[in-house]
Amino acid sequence: MIRIVQIGIGPLGRKVTEHIAERSNMTVVAAVDKDPALEGKDLGELCSTGSLGVPVSPSLEQALGQGTADVAVLTTVSDLARITPQIEEILGFGLPVVTTCEELAYPWETAPRAASRIDSLAKKAGVAVLATGVNPGFLMDALPVVLSAVCQRLDAVKVSRIQDASTRRVPFQQKIGAGLTLEQFEEKKRRGSLRHVGLTESMQMIASRIGWKLDRTEDLITPVAAKTRIDTGSMSIEAGMAAGVQQIGRGFVGSKEKITLTFRASIGESSPEDTVELIGTPHIISTIRGGVHGDVATCAITLNAVGQVLRGEPGLRTMVDLPPVSYFLREE
Repeated sequence: MIRIVQIGIGPLGRKVTEHIAERSNMTVVAAVDKDPALEGKDLGELCSTGSLGVPVSPSLEQALGQGTADVAVLTTVSDLARITPQIEEILGFGLPVVTTCEELAYPWETAPRAASRIDSLAKKAGVAVLATGVNPGFLMDALPVVLSAVCQRLDAVKVSRIQDASTRRVPFQQKIGAGLTLEQFEEKKRRGSLRHVGLTESMQMIASRIGWKLDRTEDLITPVAAKTRIDTGSMSIEAGMAAGVQQIGRGFVGSKEKITLTFRASIGESSPEDTVELIGTPHIISTIRGGVHGDVATCAITLNAVGQVLRGEPGLRTMVDLPPVSYFLREE
């Protein structure tokens, strides 16, 4: 039985708890969240699993006083600056880490000093650290890398992820700007508080594996405007307001656009799908009709990655330098 200390009991963390409860080879032995309103509450009662007998602790030290864990699952923030001290603390307890922090998915080009520090501390602790998720972590980076295994020549990579955000959790809908006026959308974009985090990391992950050195990258953000009024139950969106976001990442080698990633998530998207196109020999187009549900997939891949992290070489790892992650039932 794999014993998990779960850190971060927000909407995503609670969904992860529900997924763990469905698995026969995993159990949560401790839970941590700094929100004082959650302190002492039963983790299971915060979710839909029923009592688990695991109270939420305000600190990792206090949580681990209640039992020994094999691995930490960290679902707190998306940015590297705030996740780094959290990972440092976990490594101080000698625990491997699986996190959903998007900026840690491939930080070697965007934040080499922070990446090197985490890598060094993980090696010193003798454990692996991995950031994963459905995107970044799989659909727009690891998957095209794996599909390229059958290519004799590869000239360019194009990936598109088109999602109907009406089935996603409310924090995700807010993160993509749904319900904002176009002026509010532009202001949030200007402040950097409205974007899908991870396109640059996905481009760098792909390039690193294929052997391309990207000379520059672009990350272009535009609103997806609602054509008619939309009512979701949690918000009303008038025609002309933002129903979501479109974000395009481009990676260039010299003047040539080698990687193009298109991410569009909006409420009421009519044709959701995930498509990978590899331009080369052979020319490959692989499409998942209906797309992959982001919340389910993020929770699943986070837990499925635990096995590889427990067996992985010490250091900061990425989804393209670990053995392939898969669904598993066995105990590690």
